[in-house]
Amino acid sequence: MSSMNKLKLYGFNNLTKTLSFNIYDINYARTASDNKAYIEYIDEEYNAARLTKILTEVSNLIGASILNIAHQDYDPQGASVTMLISEEPIATQDLVSEEEIEEEQPGPLPETVVGHLDKSHITVHTYPESHPDDGISTFRADIDVSTCGRISPLRALNFLIHNFDSDIVIMDYRVRGFTRDIHGEKHFIDHQINSIQNYLSEDTQDRYLMVDANIYQENIFHTKMLLKDFELDNYLFSIAEKDLPEDETKIIREKLQREMAEIFYGRNFNQD
Repeated sequence: MSSMNKLKLYGFNNLTKTLSFNIYDINYARTASDNKAYIEYIDEEYNAARLTKILTEVSNLIGASILNIAHQDYDPQGASVTMLISEEPIATQDLVSEEEIEEEQPGPLPETVVGHLDKSHITVHTYPESHPDDGISTFRADIDVSTCGRISPLRALNFLIHNFDSDIVIMDYRVRGFTRDIHGEKHFIDHQINSIQNYLSEDTQDRYLMVDANIYQENIFHTKMLLKDFELDNYLFSIAEKDLPEDETKIIREKLQREMAEIFYGRNFNQD
């Protein structure tokens, strides 16, 4: 669909843009005590205070104002943060100039926002979990950035990926609703996109294997990312690969790679 760079809207931009993440960090802990220590480490590393700081920066990046914050740490593990956000208010209700709009990619910078809405939010929930007897621990963070108006959650895409140790990232981006121009015509998207990959930094694209499943006519975009490089020491907790017997190293490597493949493809694989 063509860009709305040169269109003038009637009233507010009513489009809702939602970016959803599932971010996974995989680890191997050899003993029950190691597994407990790893879960405690993750719980401390991604507590409500740090998550609030990350989401505050997300709000700044997309040009939104924070109206309210709710956060909670859970016992024994996990944390949640929810922010109600709005577009920055402006001194006048006049539409921004065409020159300013042409610079938007895929939404305006804070100083070019055209309205003030309080129907947007950012949420994060964490889920530390482990296999009952296989030594595998998988930390998952669910993040949703939902905005109304011209501001776009795609601005925070690379920041979020870089702030988590992500072995697997599964992302969904959807534009819902419509906005109307001054002639009354409906527009169901206001920026060019054919893949979430369009907005990923080069270093991220180099690091991950990526697969798309998009429904263009519905403005629904889905991208899965799997880390390309596999260094076993990055997945071990409290021990190094050089300190393990070769046969055990092989078993651990297979367990970790199977766990990552199952999450990436969304199904269980036989161990035979």
